[in-house]
Amino acid sequence: MVGMAEAEIEQSAGFDPRNLRVSDGEREHVVGLLQKAIGRGMLDLEEFTQRTDIALAARTRGELNAVLTDLPGLVHRDAAPQVVQYAGAVVGERLELRGHMSTINRSGPWVVPSHVLVQNKYGHTKLDFTEAQLTSPVVHIELQNKWGSVELIVPEQAGVDVSAITEVKYGEIDDKRATGATGSPMFVLTGKVHGGALKLRNPRRGIFG
Repeated sequence: MVGMAEAEIEQSAGFDPRNLRVSDGEREHVVGLLQKAIGRGMLDLEEFTQRTDIALAARTRGELNAVLTDLPGLVHRDAAPQVVQYAGAVVGERLELRGHMSTINRSGPWVVPSHVLVQNKYGHTKLDFTEAQLTSPVVHIELQNKWGSVELIVPEQAGVDVSAITEVKYGEIDDKRATGATGSPMFVLTGKVHGGALKLRNPRRGIFG
């Protein structure tokens, strides 16, 4: 029989995740969010220019997220990650989902930190981001799975980058998203797909949707 996953709780080392270094890609993504904010009337031109300069010069996640904290729907920096359903351990701003011959499921209004590790052997993992609360505009998802499937359900406007997945062996990446959008939020996937499928799709619409 397939057993239930055992929760593995690990202690945080006390490191402040706001001190993590950011990449050029993250800086550019935040500038794109600021462009959307000015288009929606949330910022005037002077504010946009000031925040863009700060974003491009940012070295850490705390400095980068500072330009977004008062813009609704773009970031929830102070939201605390929580553990719900099956295996899950929060380490700093990293959520670790571990299982063996198990089903790991996240859905509804769950909180998503900037880094997520998915490690499930001979099992199925389903992460539904439709109603999720993201603590960062860019979510890094590391896959460490063998002989099991991973299904990610992302909003229609969200972007997904699979270019950093280093190996696909005895498996496939099945992208069924309607538009293949590259907008916000952005999900960046790393790791390997070994002996299973990585499935990407948008939420299913209702009969009248």
